[in-house]
Amino acid sequence: MRRIANCVVALLLASAGCVPAPQVESLARAKPRGNMPVARKTSAAGERSREPAMMKQEGTAPGYQAPNETITPQPKRILQNKSFVDSDEARQEILKLFKNLRVPDVSDGMDAIGLQDIGAMDRRIRPLWRDIEHFSHRFVGFAVTVRYLPAQLRVGQNSFTNYAEYNKFKKAQYQQSGEKNWISLGRRGDSVVVFDAEDVGYVGFIGSNNSLKWAKAGFVGIVTDGNSRDTDEIIKQAAIPVYSRKIGGGVRPGRIWLDSVNVPINCGGALVFPGDVIVGDGDGVIVVPRQHALRVGRIARGISDGDKKGRLRHYKDLGIPIDETVRPRDGKSK
Repeated sequence: MRRIANCVVALLLASAGCVPAPQVESLARAKPRGNMPVARKTSAAGERSREPAMMKQEGTAPGYQAPNETITPQPKRILQNKSFVDSDEARQEILKLFKNLRVPDVSDGMDAIGLQDIGAMDRRIRPLWRDIEHFSHRFVGFAVTVRYLPAQLRVGQNSFTNYAEYNKFKKAQYQQSGEKNWISLGRRGDSVVVFDAEDVGYVGFIGSNNSLKWAKAGFVGIVTDGNSRDTDEIIKQAAIPVYSRKIGGGVRPGRIWLDSVNVPINCGGALVFPGDVIVGDGDGVIVVPRQHALRVGRIARGISDGDKKGRLRHYKDLGIPIDETVRPRDGKSK
């Protein structure tokens, strides 16, 4: 069949004057080499009839993309959340161990298992207030993580013709960046919301109003490497401990977008997984990986008990009235 096809090609070329006559015979006798395609005479209509099939074939080829086709890059998480027992009983066992422990006690417990400086947040992250009478600024709880990113959005001067237009814009932005995506995670009454928002700019996303809402939802603490605002009212209310690295800032709309909830985050230089144990007091904030919580808690509890005994002796020698910071867990001071 290929010899016949070659003969046809040769005759066609010769009749068209494209190939000298002496070469016709050699072309006709030539054997096709390898998978060399055989020329076929096709009509213009035939070529057009093949075009849709060719286009369809190209469109379904791997990696083929039409010039104006839009795509959405698919995310791929490398660092995955950890698995752990999260029953009420398991949580209560951890909370009981960590109750009234100081950040230094917990840090010493981390040292004892070889995790020196792991989990220590930026020392500039501090409580907005310190209650030395009842220590209401202290907290211990389980991490609910939230990540904010700078918004790729700005509105210029005179962007809104009236205040109603601005309110419409603000409402839409609050829907994106608000707490509706995570506030229900505080329902167990022992969670701390931890925000990764260090470089989102001049925006105070923790305020006197929403912090009350989060306290009502069951959260026992708020931590961020970003900003809090309305701090005079937050301190006066004292409804929930708030720890932040910066103070002040504008509202969220047009400044930040909510990126993700309950994923591993970086807060103040410390890696925080959802469910990790978070402890805060006047010395700052520390993160205890959930898988080490019981071991660290037991060691830290022993360190704390030993410290109380030592200070209790000094209290007595110095005539200082006995207080809760030195009173043993059994309530006896002798």
